Amino acid sequence: MAEAALNRVIWQVTGKDALPFLQGLVSNDVLPLAKGPGIVWAALLSPQGKYLADFFVVNTGNALLIDIADQLAPATLRRLTMYRLRADVQIVPTDMPVARGLSVAPPGALPDPRHAALGWRAYGMAGGAPTIDWDAIRVAHLIPEAGRELIVDDSYLLEMGFERLHGVDFRKGCYVGQEVTARMKHKTELRKGLVQVRLTGTATEGTEITKNGKALGTLHTIAGDMGLAYLRFDRADGPMQAGSAEVALA
Repeated sequence: MAEAALNRVIWQVTGKDALPFLQGLVSNDVLPLAKGPGIVWAALLSPQGKYLADFFVVNTGNALLIDIADQLAPATLRRLTMYRLRADVQIVPTDMPVARGLSVAPPGALPDPRHAALGWRAYGMAGGAPTIDWDAIRVAHLIPEAGRELIVDDSYLLEMGFERLHGVDFRKGCYVGQEVTARMKHKTELRKGLVQVRLTGTATEGTEITKNGKALGTLHTIAGDMGLAYLRFDRADGPMQAGSAEVALA
């Protein structure tokens, strides 16, 4: 069964420089899309290597698209326009519907490149009202989402699991923020990151996580008694607190 993918903006990207233009900006390798239908998840970073936006770059076989969360779309379009300069690239909005689902994929659907548990996405296909608990799937498989775990001008890709989720390519060459990302990969040990936690008691998304009164991080998406949290690894042992709830690593 197909569900409508809500709160998404779809742009069509045209011009002979479209893929090379995106290749020089985003964290993943999009050039394979020149060969035919496919979908790539990628991020746009600041020069300091901090997250600005994530989106899908899609070749449907008929068009090159960008599929982005509506909350990220205006600022991202301004930034892409700023970088465009003299490149032959046009980015125009569409009213194309997007569906997603977990059942057998319909013709033309593309598998979500982040994780098999996220099913498929179909462009130009209308879907029904959402019934799938996508938050529970994201929590179970440690998958961040824009505006929740992924914070503009704050998050770092490797701390948020982009390498594990096929959102960054270390062989593709330069892009904005690449130097910082590569240094985090090869020269440093991550001290913070996104983890799964188990909750005993009630807490709300955005609550600070503490231990012995000292801040360790933040609780994000909650699904049942499980959640995603951004934590300091060196202190995240033993019981922690998020408001009145006890928190432990899952």
